[in-house]
Amino acid sequence: MAEVRLKNKYKSEIAPALMQKFNYKSVMQIPKLDKVVINVGSSEARDNAKVIDNIIGDLTTITGQKAVPTTARKSVANFKVREGMKIGAKVTLRGDRMYEFVDKLFSFALPRVRDFKGINPNAFDGRGNYALGLKEQLIFPEIEYDKVDKIRGMDICFVTTANTDEEARELLIALGAPFAK
Repeated sequence: MAEVRLKNKYKSEIAPALMQKFNYKSVMQIPKLDKVVINVGSSEARDNAKVIDNIIGDLTTITGQKAVPTTARKSVANFKVREGMKIGAKVTLRGDRMYEFVDKLFSFALPRVRDFKGINPNAFDGRGNYALGLKEQLIFPEIEYDKVDKIRGMDICFVTTANTDEEARELLIALGAPFAK
């Protein structure tokens, strides 16, 4: 089982190594992955309601958890968007599903990207969270190429309990994140 593999690795190897490296006094100080949020926004969703269903279907297939539609918070005339209009979908993963997704992303999906040199090591927000953008959903093994209506990108945000970017970087490297050199 993949989800158990990464979680057990975190408990047995990663947490003790981080505790030793940063000289924590308590096990509660060790940074851990809190949640992973996958978000897909689409401009054509305002014209065609079926687009949202396709996005939700893709996200549900990739993560194993049903996606929820996201709505516009403000009306923006230039984008032809009104407040409350459905403009995308997101999934928030926690627990075993989160570890399973992270394991799958780092070990299978990202290495399938053509000319992959690693992910940007500077995309931390200053509070220990990391954001990653993908150009297409086809890198995931569950998505069948023939059934895709349109290639869409997605934003993946790793929310950690780390206080600094350095702690979060060490945690993600230990979890297997392929950062570019």
